[in-house]
Amino acid sequence: MAEEKKKSQIDDVARSIYDVKDAVEFSYKADTGLTEDVVREISAQKDEPQWMLEKRLAALRLYEKLDIAPWMPDISELDMSHIDTYVRPKTDLKARWEDLPENIRDTFDRLGIPEAEKKTLAGVGAQYDSEVVYHNVQEEMERQGVIYVDFETAVKEYPELVKPYFGRLIAPGYHKFAALHYAVWSGGSFVYVPKGVDVKMPLQSYFRLNAPGAGQFEHTLIIVEEGARCHFIEGCSAPRYNVANLHAGAVELFVKKGATLRYSTIENWSKNMYNLNTKRALVEEDGHMIWVSGSFGSHTSCLYPDTVLKGDRSSCEFTGITFAGKGQFLDTGSKVECLGRDTRLSVHSKSISKGGGAAIYRGVVHIGPGAAGAKGAISCESLMLDNESRSDTIPDIIIENDDIDLGHEAKIGRIPEEDIYYLMSRGLSEEDAKAMVVRGFAEPISKALPLEYAVEMNRLIDLEFEGAIG
Repeated sequence: MAEEKKKSQIDDVARSIYDVKDAVEFSYKADTGLTEDVVREISAQKDEPQWMLEKRLAALRLYEKLDIAPWMPDISELDMSHIDTYVRPKTDLKARWEDLPENIRDTFDRLGIPEAEKKTLAGVGAQYDSEVVYHNVQEEMERQGVIYVDFETAVKEYPELVKPYFGRLIAPGYHKFAALHYAVWSGGSFVYVPKGVDVKMPLQSYFRLNAPGAGQFEHTLIIVEEGARCHFIEGCSAPRYNVANLHAGAVELFVKKGATLRYSTIENWSKNMYNLNTKRALVEEDGHMIWVSGSFGSHTSCLYPDTVLKGDRSSCEFTGITFAGKGQFLDTGSKVECLGRDTRLSVHSKSISKGGGAAIYRGVVHIGPGAAGAKGAISCESLMLDNESRSDTIPDIIIENDDIDLGHEAKIGRIPEEDIYYLMSRGLSEEDAKAMVVRGFAEPISKALPLEYAVEMNRLIDLEFEGAIG
């Protein structure tokens, strides 16, 4: 019986290259903790316009007033008085990898970012701790009028584009950690795609947090004008430390009439990370928003990409996978708000849990009174790899219009022992049999990712091991 139980269990995901630590070096670090003086210090270091400082201070006041949502996982061990909110690396922004300090360049080499840029990307941004250290975009994109810069450059050089949109979708009062973000944000990406332009190759930003006890608070703002198309890829990782780290970024996406935006993410934070990220998209008439999301790391995650289908015939697809191992509580999902007529939505979520890890799907679909003709389907599937792990599906469906068609299904189960035995009887090893089952379960997500990220996802759930993973 013990042998049978073993065959349907799988160990943790491998982190290998992600846990390689660099020496902790910085050219400047704000005082530890969160105070008005720290916020003013960050703004002064960045030489920001007055309007940005005022936004930061207003957000700080909101943060101090707002409570943590009662349904959130336990984050009592996260103490902001011990978090470094701003750590500037020992380099300024470069347009060539060769110009970066060797240790930072080696980090991104290990992660494969420069190689991916050569092969498949139209532009790349790379953030290390609190600042973007590398940014480059193909000349062809610039000739088409595409703007892809780090967010701080955008604030100074394109205020006419940034000011009307910054904080419009995710207001500081959205929740407590959105307010925190606006108080201490640093780094991030800005993308503007002009009307009718098709960005045929993806743009990518990679966020690496190296410093222990630090927070990363990047802001991403993407505007895709009427009839334009864009694919943006976001990658995140950090090495593991014995102190809490925090990620509280914000992503605001504006998809105009007839435009399409695809946003792909692989988050592989370390298991000491609190990932309290916020993402929201606004989609206008005939626009299309596509989310592809993989969450593999962090101690605790709260992440629910929110799509507002404002325009008639606007649509949204969400495809996500979560892997929760020992000591992880990953509370993830999606939110879709249908406001326009004849909107379409598709939510397909998968989760894997083991070793006492908890993978929670928390989803909201709100169909407003003006959303006649809305159609959608929600599917949640969970695979538990042992008897200790946990998986929950918590859907919240609010319907304010009778002229709609919406379906929801949820399925939770374990790897059937007979499947493992059947595959082994056909000559597969126990490890290969497990690999086939888990990769088959994850295949719909893998197929939706760009090639290099599909490879990364397979590496993260790599089952080619000698008795264990990682």
